[in-house]
Amino acid sequence: MHYFIQKRKGWHRGIRCFFFLVFILFLGATVSCANEKEVSKKSNVSTNGSEKKELRDATPVVLSPEATGAVTYQEENVSIDASNVSEGYIMLNYTGTNEKVKFQIKTPEGIEYTYPVTNTGQYNVYSLSGGNGTYQYVLLESVSVENNQYAVVFSKQQDVTISNEFSPFLYPNYYVNFSIESQTVKMAQKLAEGCTSDLEVVSNIYNYVIENIEYDTKKAENVPYGYTPDVDETLKSGKGICFDYAALMSAMLRSQRIPVRLEVGYVGEIYHAWISCYIEDVGWVDDIIEFDGKNWSLMDPTLAANNDKDSTKEYIGDKSRYIVKYSY
Repeated sequence: MHYFIQKRKGWHRGIRCFFFLVFILFLGATVSCANEKEVSKKSNVSTNGSEKKELRDATPVVLSPEATGAVTYQEENVSIDASNVSEGYIMLNYTGTNEKVKFQIKTPEGIEYTYPVTNTGQYNVYSLSGGNGTYQYVLLESVSVENNQYAVVFSKQQDVTISNEFSPFLYPNYYVNFSIESQTVKMAQKLAEGCTSDLEVVSNIYNYVIENIEYDTKKAENVPYGYTPDVDETLKSGKGICFDYAALMSAMLRSQRIPVRLEVGYVGEIYHAWISCYIEDVGWVDDIIEFDGKNWSLMDPTLAANNDKDSTKEYIGDKSRYIVKYSY
């Protein structure tokens, strides 16, 4: 049974969601995101006379999930709007009063994503990150909290064809929740201003997160049932756990039209969250740790914010230590 936030053995022993990774972001010949002094943003010529790359549009784009009612599945206290599965998401509204409810999505490959249902009486967004095929949706209500027993009260299968493979990783969802009004989106736009490529946007946002968000050890030791990240709260407080780091950076990059997978799994024996992103002309960056001017991967903002370069490289030099179980 998957529950995202878990206390793994060793969390309370000074492990601050493990080791610090200082991301080496040498951009080589790539033009810096910072504006060159005395150079207009509209200019295509740098101060040394060489051709300057065209600036990237930093206007945020936030895709808005909708429960249109075109395709719905309903039982007592349960309503699923599946009108936009081609966009890579469904929406669930639970109106019951059971004290402990779970929602499961089983992907075509048989992976079960289990979510705690805590936001009742409103539609919540869940990504279909398993690609095309047959999905199963299951709602379970508790019959014994003490014995952790549940009964299935709703089950439905649906054949899904997603029109754009990146859509599930661009829309807001249950764990990466943001809107056009979010301060997180506004900050992402600020950080993307003056950049000439997605690569530079990732660099700016990554560095901002690892330099401005502090790992919250106390919070990690007392994570409540059903916890979901609040990206604006993380941005405002400057503190968070690994889940918060990954969700914040995911929201920022998605609002800049950069597909991001918030990934959950194990590094060694520790349950953890990190991200992978898609860079045009490079692909999904999820194979290596270090950045060589063009490729990088397993961009884990928690590691980068809380550990030193040498200890991190020693621990995660072997990329196989990262075992992905879920992608949101």
